[in-house]
Amino acid sequence: MVTPEVAPPGRDDPPTRAAPSDPPATPPSTGHPARRGLREQARIARILGLTGALLMGISALGSGAFPVPNPLNGLRVIGLPSRNVTLAIAVTYAGLLMVVTAWLWIARMLTTRGAHHPAPERRELGRTAILWGVPLALAPPMFSKDIYSYLAQSATLARGIDPYSIGPAQALGIDDPLVRGIPTVWRDTPAPYGPLFLGLGRGITALSGENVVLGILEHRLLALLGVALMVWVLPRLASRFDLDAGLVLWLGAANPLVLFHMVSGIHNESIMLPLLLLGLWVMLGRDDTVRPWWRITGGAALIVAAASVKLPALLALGFVGVYLVRRRGGRLLDWAVMTAWLSAIAAAVLTFFSLATGLGFNWVRGLSAPSVLISPMSISTNLGLLAGQVGRLAGLGDHTETTMGLMRSLFVLPIAVIVVVLLLGCLRGKVDPVTGTGLGLGAVVLLGPVVHPWYLFWALLPLVVTRAMPFYRRGLLLLSVVLALAVPPTGADFFFRGFQLPLAITAGAAMYTLALYVVARLIRSPGDAGDAGDPARPDDGTGTPGDATAGTRAPSDPEPGR
Repeated sequence: MVTPEVAPPGRDDPPTRAAPSDPPATPPSTGHPARRGLREQARIARILGLTGALLMGISALGSGAFPVPNPLNGLRVIGLPSRNVTLAIAVTYAGLLMVVTAWLWIARMLTTRGAHHPAPERRELGRTAILWGVPLALAPPMFSKDIYSYLAQSATLARGIDPYSIGPAQALGIDDPLVRGIPTVWRDTPAPYGPLFLGLGRGITALSGENVVLGILEHRLLALLGVALMVWVLPRLASRFDLDAGLVLWLGAANPLVLFHMVSGIHNESIMLPLLLLGLWVMLGRDDTVRPWWRITGGAALIVAAASVKLPALLALGFVGVYLVRRRGGRLLDWAVMTAWLSAIAAAVLTFFSLATGLGFNWVRGLSAPSVLISPMSISTNLGLLAGQVGRLAGLGDHTETTMGLMRSLFVLPIAVIVVVLLLGCLRGKVDPVTGTGLGLGAVVLLGPVVHPWYLFWALLPLVVTRAMPFYRRGLLLLSVVLALAVPPTGADFFFRGFQLPLAITAGAAMYTLALYVVARLIRSPGDAGDAGDPARPDDGTGTPGDATAGTRAPSDPEPGR
């Protein structure tokens, strides 16, 4: 009897599958303790950030930027944190570090997404950002006392006094409840904001009167509406550049700077920047096709409205205008028509807000008001101070104010050069208008006379939605972390409480270290049997989320139904 020869398995033969009763192969030991899957790690990161936000919200009752007098003084339970400010500040710093760490952790998952790194989905990210923001939205303001200047300047306008001529202390009196919460350096400073913002503030004052707490809540509601608009428009701008909407939202809207300085600090960038981004999206659309005139008009009006809050936003109109001229052919007629049309829109919108608020154009005089403060983050200011000190050491006398003013004036030249170079790049098609706007505003901020951490929003948020974002993503992450730690929770006056700072930082660092230890133990503990995304879990060919073959089928597998 002849035994038939058995041919070796060919390449076209279907792979042999193990019987259902066969146990799965045991993954080789790596010598390291088992770790939870990446989706479980994302859940732990969300809990860590929420815990930090809750700690910040509770400790804000003692470490917040309160008005004077503190309305919580004397209350039995809710007033306890204000009786030990150092401990409250320590808890705030611990919570702040938790939020920043969790944000970076999830950002890393988003930037390394793939089969081996299943990142959270956009809905999960949205829910996470909301959960982190709620405790800060319900807590007293932190990181800045600008909100009290907003209230006092709006009340000045409501009483028929020009807020661009005199400061709140002169207009309302030093003992007015709206003035007492303003830092001393700003009490005699005229308003530096545009007519739209003061007009909105006058409406808030009409409802709240001299009730500081109610005024804060109304301004915060306005800020939250602005953040919601920003969340709506960022993914739409991202789609123009084929960027992942979840990553853009996480780097932009869920950024700790947004949570700390827009939601908690209630800065009016929460109105300016959403209007600016919305105007860019309306004018540019989802692709490079030329927009109809009604969209150009509406988008330009939104950008000018943003400039009616803070004037530098007007720079975006120049970049979009140059881009539109190029798209229409770049002829002399195109230049004349686009320049005349955008200039007319800007003049009409600014005139409308100036007359509707009864302020006229006096607001132009208030643009230099912030420069009365010496900003430690300003390059031009620091060089002016250094030159003044060198003159004193050389025996030339104290000319610090003169040298500082001279340096600030000289730095206008590099700002102008950078903006012109960017405009030329936009004209040649090498720089898109959103990138040009972000870089141009970044130059205005970094080389300008006054730099606050929240001013970096002007550059950060436009740059998040550009094609170049992957190249400077790490820089944006690092900058966001550094600036999130730069401002104390009680506002600028905390720097004068030197004895509290070392104690609070030391205690906060100890609490944060303990939290990291707990998180590390949770990560190293083995997850549930059904934990999706566990790298140590063997591939069973089912495409389970988190496996190396997640969502894919091996090339040699037979097609379904065969």
